[in-house]
Amino acid sequence: MSDVNTMRAISQDVLGGPEVLKEVRIERPAPRPNEVLVRVRAAGLNPTDWKHRASGGFLGEPPFVLGWDVSGVVAETGVGVARFAPGDEVFGMLPYPFGHGSHAEYVTVPARALVPKPAGVDHVQAGALPLVSLTAWQALVETADVRPGQRVLIHAAAGGVGHVAAQIAKSRGAYVIGTASAGKHDFLREIGVDEAIDYRTTDFSEAVRDVDVVLDTVGGETSVRSLSVLRPGGLVVSILPVGSDEFYEEAERLGVRALRMLVDADRAGMNAIAGLVAENKLRASVAATFPLGEAAKAHALGDTGRTTGKLVLVVD
Repeated sequence: MSDVNTMRAISQDVLGGPEVLKEVRIERPAPRPNEVLVRVRAAGLNPTDWKHRASGGFLGEPPFVLGWDVSGVVAETGVGVARFAPGDEVFGMLPYPFGHGSHAEYVTVPARALVPKPAGVDHVQAGALPLVSLTAWQALVETADVRPGQRVLIHAAAGGVGHVAAQIAKSRGAYVIGTASAGKHDFLREIGVDEAIDYRTTDFSEAVRDVDVVLDTVGGETSVRSLSVLRPGGLVVSILPVGSDEFYEEAERLGVRALRMLVDADRAGMNAIAGLVAENKLRASVAATFPLGEAAKAHALGDTGRTTGKLVLVVD
């Protein structure tokens, strides 16, 4: 039995595999000053969701409700919110990592983390975009300042961050090289990748040279080996925030740059992303959608690491 003061959410009491995820009823949150209560219509899933489900990550011990992507409708505004009103369609990324909670019927979000949803896309498309798009935007544009004619290598270019990053790099006029298994090369060409490398049969560090920027979505040895393909002064941006000091030491030895970053909620970045969407320069590839109650199935698919694009929860 439901009431207006509670809501459905996907929670967990212990760390573990997808089976630990349960649909529960919890108290519906109320927006605080400068917050918006969003009725969630769609919420993307990302590798960080399965990592936190399994290990606790930044969040520690459960219970907690995961989810950082959100697209939905403003249900209520907190004191001081002037930009939005109930009924507005919005999308954005909850502050990472401690603003999680979009895998539910409702979620409170800082108003500055949200922007209007472009009219030409549905909630599933909008819900798939925020975290991966902000990650790619902050890495390639704000950090690397990708410019026309530069050579950009994107690892796992068919993945969630990768396929969005390829489109953002193309929108900046770059020549884009992407790694993916051979079966995904047609997809890479569809999203504008100029040169596709099958990482299973080809060593990218031998096949590629004179790269200006590498977006590393893999980490570990890939981070270090990516440094060798850069031109002098080139940059590897890794979205894996922790790892060996060898990454920095090797960069200094080679005369190139190495940076690690974490995505951060940002209205300016979301506005830029919404603009690319409106100009038909950016679109998420949605591999599958699941109703909220089947979040465990979505996590099981995500755990395979083989999906192209994004998985999205749809909240009726």
